[in-house]
Amino acid sequence: MAERFNGRINELLQQARFDSRADLQTILLNYLKLYNHHIPQRAIGSKTPVLVLKEWQQKRPELFIKRVYDQTGLDNYRAQVFDQLY
Repeated sequence: MAERFNGRINELLQQARFDSRADLQTILLNYLKLYNHHIPQRAIGSKTPVLVLKEWQQKRPELFIKRVYDQTGLDNYRAQVFDQLY
């Protein structure tokens, strides 16, 4: 799963040009949020990583320091950032 994630980051980096380090950082952080909250992964039962963490937190809350939460509206925010960059 980690190798596939790295491959996706590599694809993302090859598809775009960045004007600054800040642009690169913004794109990577937005992709990380998209990946964790909206892209189901076959290796974890076709669920998103955040959904799996939420389920695990319900079963074993003593293992977590922070609450796992969803980030709503991410797709709209991501689209706005890309519109600003291009």
